[in-house]
Amino acid sequence: MNKYAEALHLVREKEPLVQCITNFVTVNDCANIILAAGGSPSMAHDVREAAEAARNARALVCNMGAIEDAPSMILAGKEMNKLGRPVVLDPVAAGGTSLRREVAAELLKEVKFSSIRGTAGSGVDVSALDKITEENLKEAAEMVRALAERTGSVIAVSGKLDLVSDGKETAVLRNGCATMARITGSGCMLTSMIGAFCGAMPEDCFTA
Repeated sequence: MNKYAEALHLVREKEPLVQCITNFVTVNDCANIILAAGGSPSMAHDVREAAEAARNARALVCNMGAIEDAPSMILAGKEMNKLGRPVVLDPVAAGGTSLRREVAAELLKEVKFSSIRGTAGSGVDVSALDKITEENLKEAAEMVRALAERTGSVIAVSGKLDLVSDGKETAVLRNGCATMARITGSGCMLTSMIGAFCGAMPEDCFTA
């Protein structure tokens, strides 16, 4: 059985509860992709319950599309850090405005993220790369590796070519599909699904 099949089996066997603090545009899609993978979604995002809800979750997904819920992300993220459970960040448009840059910096300061997933050219730290191509692959892989090393997080950058690095090992995935860019929420769903896999195998977020 290959690594992906083993990981998917773990998700379906363990049915991890994944708390998602994500934006209203994609909240239903994110819940459904977690269910489709075999996990169980929780969309609790109110600041009054975020930390309490996190105690029952096996993984937390923080999506900056819900920037107004950043205080909830910090509370829930700190709770998950305390429990030693994975936290995944989707820094949607993190470089787009001064507010988003400030919130992204605050999240990275306050919460230890197991994984950070963004799209090439979306304003993440690798935003110098409009696209990851075979021509700039070596440079892109080094940027992603360095970011993983600096943050202590598994970095996943999606595009025509996907790059995943934990700072020591870097993988290139050639599974890109241009049609995904024509719908809303494919990135948010991908991050949520990563949350489900991390929740099922928290000791190996690189494989997840």
